[in-house]
Amino acid sequence: MHDRDFARVWTVVAVSTALVLALALGGCKVQTGGPGSHGDNGNNDGKADATAAVPVEVAPVARRTIAASYSGTAPLDARGQAQVVAKTSGIALQVLVDIGQHVNAGQVMVRIDRDRAVLQASQASAQVNKLEANYRRAVQLAEQRMVSANDVDQLRFDLANARDQLRMTQLELSYGNVTAPIAGVVASREIKPGNFVQINSPIFTIVDTSRLEATLNVPEREIEKIQPGQPVDLLIDALPGRTFAGTVDRVSPVVDAGSGTFRVVLAFDGSGGLQPGMFGRLRIRYDQRADARVIPREALLDDEGDPAVFVVRNGKAVRVAVKLGYDDGPWVEVRSGLKDSDRVVVAGKAALRDGSAVKVLAAAPAARADAAPAQGAQ
Repeated sequence: MHDRDFARVWTVVAVSTALVLALALGGCKVQTGGPGSHGDNGNNDGKADATAAVPVEVAPVARRTIAASYSGTAPLDARGQAQVVAKTSGIALQVLVDIGQHVNAGQVMVRIDRDRAVLQASQASAQVNKLEANYRRAVQLAEQRMVSANDVDQLRFDLANARDQLRMTQLELSYGNVTAPIAGVVASREIKPGNFVQINSPIFTIVDTSRLEATLNVPEREIEKIQPGQPVDLLIDALPGRTFAGTVDRVSPVVDAGSGTFRVVLAFDGSGGLQPGMFGRLRIRYDQRADARVIPREALLDDEGDPAVFVVRNGKAVRVAVKLGYDDGPWVEVRSGLKDSDRVVVAGKAALRDGSAVKVLAAAPAARADAAPAQGAQ
């Protein structure tokens, strides 16, 4: 065969092979994409629709009493505290109280050696007795004109001075008994029996734990809301599971120009285990609304726009803008935007868009709305 004939045959074979491959590929496309294709494609679409539904947890809109409050933290302080000092010097013969012991106002805590003061008081008393006798005789003699009026006046002045000296020595003698200036609990002791006590040296500290206080520096925007007598809830980290009740005791009428805050003093009964120095979480309840429409706090969307939630309607998530009211621990009040029959998404919000199909996994029971409000919330 000539070379020209061989090339012509080879060209025909190549073109035929290309046509066969093209037809084969075209037939595959028609089989997979045409309207008469196998039913497996319909099954795959159904599975895709099912997996597109986002699993979520929802909670119903509820009705409950909700409180408006201001929260803060502060340590507790004793309302009354006093340092006990010795008003005289001497040896401590007896120390009658110890740390942690309750004392009453005027109770003797230490007895100091007073032998020198006893002797001085005895001498002053004798001097007063002597001058009183001299003065009485001088008055009788003055009536007989045997003593001048000046001598009588001098004796009267000397007698008054001696009586003052006697009272001074008696007062000094009384300083031997160191007494409690206030009622309370002994918080510290700086003395032992046999120690020499210096005058005006502190030897005890007493704190009045019957009434405790906490001080908050509140922003000035709250000054019209907080008033004396309002109820306060107190949580103590050292005493978990317990809530202590108190009241707003005093409100400063002056706003600090540097910090933009005003001082609010809260008072609590010292019973029940509260101690000065404990760290407290405080919540002042200044208003409340009964039968308010509320939702769980976790239903609110975390974006930076206006407050909004996702509501489940007809199997889809609908983004709804809401107007909020009071904020009370785990609950927030909804003033508008929701109905009592609505269910809001509380878990799974991050995967949702407006109109997303949802699959409800669980619904929080409506009875949650009757739970006691959380303490310490703002």
